[in-house]
Amino acid sequence: MIVQKTLKILAQIPGWNRSLSLHRTVPLAHKQYLRHFSADGHRLTIESNEIQSDRPHDEKSTPPTMPRPRRKRIVVAVTGATGAPLATSLLLHLKKLDVEMHLILSTWGSATLKYELEAPNNTAAYLASLAHYSYSPRDVSASLSSGSFRTDGMIVVPCSMKTLAGIRMGYDNDLITRSAGVTLKERRRLVLVARETPLSSIHLENMLEVTRAGAVVFPPMMTFYTKPKAIQDMVEQSVRRMIDLLDLGFEDHIHADGDGRWNGFEWKKKMSDEKQA
Repeated sequence: MIVQKTLKILAQIPGWNRSLSLHRTVPLAHKQYLRHFSADGHRLTIESNEIQSDRPHDEKSTPPTMPRPRRKRIVVAVTGATGAPLATSLLLHLKKLDVEMHLILSTWGSATLKYELEAPNNTAAYLASLAHYSYSPRDVSASLSSGSFRTDGMIVVPCSMKTLAGIRMGYDNDLITRSAGVTLKERRRLVLVARETPLSSIHLENMLEVTRAGAVVFPPMMTFYTKPKAIQDMVEQSVRRMIDLLDLGFEDHIHADGDGRWNGFEWKKKMSDEKQA
């Protein structure tokens, strides 16, 4: 019925021809195209429920603008366990990589900053200044508490044993444990930088269960094969590995300086050094 009506309309317009080979398809609903083509002399034809034109395709025409993909988005939670330098270094690295950061700083995480960082960069305000967004741990109504808010993962650095237990049990009593639970249920990457030693069977069982649920437990172990000259060197090596585990695709950029990634023993150099000794 639509085709028949359109034919009657076109039949009244001089210059239209149904027998030409055609190059472009125009939906019937776009009546402005009919006016456009009739005005500049190009002919239309109808096949099935489409109107087609013999107007040649303009190869120089600008293609439609595709929506720009959003940048990577990571939730960073900081709890009261020791390890504030790890959190600061991680935020600085992610900032350099243009990752959108959503920070949740717990009450005890904020209190620990002044003991482990040098002034003036040992305050909650400083940490918040490194992130794009900052949330109160008590605000469980925040966007992070919903799986509909898309992220590329979450890292808890450092992760206290209390927070670990809450995540393991699904006890979402604050925004940190709730966000971690959302990350797990949405099958996104969750990295827990667990800080405690020695470990009891309770700690180990909690680590085992969150691992089974899909989280990655990352105790920030000291490494010596990189021959660190200062504490900050060990902090940087651990942070690079954390970013690796977030799987953001920045591995080559992070390790561009060749520091922190194991490439095997340099046997020839070692043997040469031993001969010279």
